[in-house]
Amino acid sequence: MKLDLFDYYLPEELIAQTPLEKRDTSRLLKLDRQSGETQHGSFRDIKKYLKKGDCLILNDTRVIPARLYGQREDSGAEVEFLLLKRISTTDWEVIVRPGKKLKEGRRVVFGGGKLKAEIIEVLETGNRIARFEYDGVFENILEELGEMPLPHYITHKLEDKNRYQTVYAKYDGSAAAPTAGLHFTPELMDEIRALGVNIAYVTLHVGLGTFRPVKVENIEEHEMHSEYYIMPEETAKIINETKENGGRVIAVGTTSCRTLESVADESGLVRPCSGSTDIFIYPGYKFKLIDGLITNFHLPKSTLIMLVSTFAGRENTMNAYKEAVNEKYRFFSFGDSMIII
Repeated sequence: MKLDLFDYYLPEELIAQTPLEKRDTSRLLKLDRQSGETQHGSFRDIKKYLKKGDCLILNDTRVIPARLYGQREDSGAEVEFLLLKRISTTDWEVIVRPGKKLKEGRRVVFGGGKLKAEIIEVLETGNRIARFEYDGVFENILEELGEMPLPHYITHKLEDKNRYQTVYAKYDGSAAAPTAGLHFTPELMDEIRALGVNIAYVTLHVGLGTFRPVKVENIEEHEMHSEYYIMPEETAKIINETKENGGRVIAVGTTSCRTLESVADESGLVRPCSGSTDIFIYPGYKFKLIDGLITNFHLPKSTLIMLVSTFAGRENTMNAYKEAVNEKYRFFSFGDSMIII
């Protein structure tokens, strides 16, 4: 299948650079996955598309301030680290810039010496394994010295770090936010529960591979990144009971969707588990579990728009995106939302 099938025109001014003042005032496009018909409203309208017996599955990962700026210990040259994956208590896989001179044995200092690192391995991908040295609690130091790793298309400074977190973020580990959840407020979630809709959580630590462009012409040749997930026992129980009782399982975000589809068996049942997934969902894939999807608007030619196209149909999806552009929806991480059912 050709990559160009998932391209669309997007004026640069529609890329949302800052979050809205109130999370749930973003716009919502409802897409009927069978007919392709659309409706427009506010995210608070999400309630009218949910019904008693449904369950929403949210990703409760928490974004860490994973971007660090420091200096090479030998020359004082400026260096940027982006933390990708924790290997051990002290070791992380990192992206470094500039990388040419950061070879094995090079040392970097952050925050005037509050945090130090040594490059202990250069990977085939060009990423490094860095071993950190510090006194105290690493997470506390990271909160003090680190910055939120906003996607490359966001050029404005984020004034409030919490706006790149969901209100239910709990477990540290992501290099990017599960952005479909950014629209929810505690009050809206209470109103949804009052409808008789269950809300349950999975954890998938989002990697920057989410934003890695697809560079192959035939999408089947694309190699997906791997991400760590947890399916808790309570969530598995809620999902299985929902299905047994005829309710719908609605994934909030592509990360929740990928987790659910990774753990479900062929009959749509799930069990408590954890592990890594590199599932790549593109047209031809048969969904085992989800009945609905809440998601933001994604980059052209991305694996995320391919996932949406698989669930809603490629023609329906591309028509809805064209309509969103015409209606001047806000796109990407801080942008508007769609529900597909």
